[in-house]
Amino acid sequence: MKSFKKILIANRGEIAIRIMRAANEMGKRTVAIYAEEDKLGLHRFKADEAYRIGKGMGPVAAYLSIPEIIRVAKMCGADAIHPGYGLLSENPDFVDACEEAGIKFIGPKAETMRKLGDKASARRVAMEAGVPVVPATDVLPDDMNKVRQMAEEVGYPFMLKASWGGGGRGMRPIMDASELEEKVLEGRREAEAAFGNGEGYLERLVQRARHVEVQILGDSFGEIYHLYERDCSVQRRNQKVVERAPAPYLTEEQRSEICSLGRKICAHVGYECAGTVEFLMDMDTEEFFFIEVNPRVQVEHTVTEEVTGIDLVREQFRIAMGESLGFDDPVIRGHSIEFRINGEDPGRSFLPAPGRITAWNIPTGPGVRVDAGFRNGDVIGGNFDSLLAKLIVTGATRKEAIQRARRALAEFEVGGLATAIPFHRAIVEDPAYTEDFKVYTSYIENEFKNEISAFESTAAEIQTHVAAEKLVAEV
Repeated sequence: MKSFKKILIANRGEIAIRIMRAANEMGKRTVAIYAEEDKLGLHRFKADEAYRIGKGMGPVAAYLSIPEIIRVAKMCGADAIHPGYGLLSENPDFVDACEEAGIKFIGPKAETMRKLGDKASARRVAMEAGVPVVPATDVLPDDMNKVRQMAEEVGYPFMLKASWGGGGRGMRPIMDASELEEKVLEGRREAEAAFGNGEGYLERLVQRARHVEVQILGDSFGEIYHLYERDCSVQRRNQKVVERAPAPYLTEEQRSEICSLGRKICAHVGYECAGTVEFLMDMDTEEFFFIEVNPRVQVEHTVTEEVTGIDLVREQFRIAMGESLGFDDPVIRGHSIEFRINGEDPGRSFLPAPGRITAWNIPTGPGVRVDAGFRNGDVIGGNFDSLLAKLIVTGATRKEAIQRARRALAEFEVGGLATAIPFHRAIVEDPAYTEDFKVYTSYIENEFKNEISAFESTAAEIQTHVAAEKLVAEV
C-alpha cells in the first residue's frame, strides 16, 4: 500500500476546490496550477501552494500542456496528481507521463483509459461484455465520401460524437445527408479544440431517450462496486443541466438490470477508480443502450454522494493508495437534485454571458449544498466552461427534494451577469419534470415552453461589465 502526501490538482474552478477539500480532510497538502488568465481564480487561493503554468500559451492550452504540469509537479514535490473532469482527465498519454515521472495518477490505468476513454473502443468493450449498444459507425475517416457511405450503411438520423472527452463537445445531431459534411467538420474542430483530438463517429439517434448513468468504483483487488444510478435527461445542446439520483422512473427490476450492466462492462476490463457508465433508455421501448464510459469523476457525482453517504473523491484517494474498499452496495436514502449554475442566458437560448459577479448570495439550510468555483467580484471571461457553481438539494423524498429546490433557487442570487437560475426555477415548476417525468434529452429544444425573459443589465451592471471586459483583456 502506497500513500501520498502532496496532490497536484490538474484542473481549475469548482472541481479543483472540491478535490482540495477532500485532500485537506485526509491530511494531504494540495497544489494548484493556474493559467495567466486565471491568476485571480479562487482555486489558486484555496490550495496550500499554487504555480502558474503555460507562459505564452493560450488559457486552455496551458491546462492541456502535459510537460508543463509534470514540470510543476516535480518542482514542488507532488507525489500524486488528480485530473478532475474535462481537460486531461481522459488522456492516457497524461497517465503515461505521470508514471514515467514517478507520480501517482489518481484515476484508471492508461491501458484501461485507452479501452474506455475512446468511445468507439468502449463500444467494442461493451459488445464483448454482452451489453447492448446503439448502432453506430466505426471512427470516421478523413475521406468524406467514405463517411457518406458509412452513414448510409447505418441509417439516419445520427448523433455525431467525439471519440474522446465529454460535456457535449463535438456532438451534433445529423438528421439527413444534407447536414452531414458541415456538421462532421464542425464537430471535429470543436473536439480538437476541447480535447486535442478531433476523432469521432456517428451513432444512431434515439429521438426520445432518457439519459441514465451508473456510478462505479473499482479497487486494485478486482472488486467492482456500483453506487446505483443518476438521471441526466435534462440537457440543452447535448450538455447536462440538471441531474438527480435515483432516477425517478425506474422500477426495481430496471434499476437492478442497468446497475448490473454497468458493473459488467467495468469488470470486463478490470476497472480501477471511480467511473461512470452511461446509457440511453428508449422511452417507447424501455430498452437500455450503452453509450460510453467516463473514466473519471463526473460533474454530477454530488447527487450520488448525497443519497449514498459516500465521498467519491475520498474513495478515489483510497483506491489510488491501494486500499480495499470493502463495503457492500450502499442503501439509497432520499432523493437529490443537482442544478448547474452556468453563466449563460436562458432567455437568449442559453448564450454564454461573461461579466463581473456583483452579487453572490448562496442558499443554505437543511439539505442544501453549493459547490462553487467563484465568488463576489470575480470576472467571468469566455475562455473556459461557463459553470460557476453547482446547487445540490436533497430531501427525504422526491416531493421534499422538489419543494426544497424551489426554496433554495429562490434564495440563490447572482448579480452582474445572466445565469441559468431562471431556467432552474422554471423546470422545478414543470409537471413534466416534477410529477410524471416525461423529460428526455431533447425536451428543452422540443417541448419546454421557454417564457424566460432575456437578462437585462442595470446601468451599474453595464458599467461593471465594461470594466470586467477591460480587466479580462488586461489579464
